[in-house]
Amino acid sequence: MTTEAAPPSAPRRSDAGQVRLTERDITGLLLLAEHYAAPYDLLSEAMSAPPARVRAIVARWRTAGLAASGSFGPGPAWCWLTPAGMAATGRRYHAGPPALARLAHIRAVLAARLWLQAAPGYADAAPWWHSERRIRAALPVRVGNPHIADAEIHWPDGPGRAHAGQVWAVEVELTPKTGARTARIMAGLLSGPPRYAQIVYLTSPAARHTVAEAAGNLPPAQAGRVAVRDLPASALLPRA
Repeated sequence: MTTEAAPPSAPRRSDAGQVRLTERDITGLLLLAEHYAAPYDLLSEAMSAPPARVRAIVARWRTAGLAASGSFGPGPAWCWLTPAGMAATGRRYHAGPPALARLAHIRAVLAARLWLQAAPGYADAAPWWHSERRIRAALPVRVGNPHIADAEIHWPDGPGRAHAGQVWAVEVELTPKTGARTARIMAGLLSGPPRYAQIVYLTSPAARHTVAEAAGNLPPAQAGRVAVRDLPASALLPRA
């Protein structure tokens, strides 16, 4: 009787048991860091992954301790980073579930970003998106900081580039502020040494009139630097 030796076992990988992050994983985790949290449907759009795949990706993140998820009323579930996940991104923001009072705004800002990034010419110009968290982190800690935009778009320098070197502010308005407060915010963003070449207001139907009226009352030179647009339908929270 002859016996055959068992083949030698493969050496154990040095990263065995660890999650191997793909480019898609990195995109999703960095997005969560910058936007506090994300609902599954917008996370699916951001990562160009079908819903079933997003659920599997988030499950891997949870298993690795990088993220957590849960439901907050009607609509898709949400995902956010754990402290370990935030550390993996290299960001120093607070990690945890989103505040319930801010869910609608968090969703709207992320939907606005995805809508703007899908606009013709955006991908070719490849501008940088600076989230409100990034803007806030760069400011000195002091009382009386100026109004912080919901995001900034930084356009690269260079000959022939669209909006070369400009910085745009992005403001998302879901609920109308008073006309006086809206006007003060616009004036502050446009005054002094220009921080912003343009302000892009993306508004809900309820807020559009107040924003458009405030923009129309600005001096002509400033009014030309404010664009008022409708929020995409994906910005609004589903209702029960």
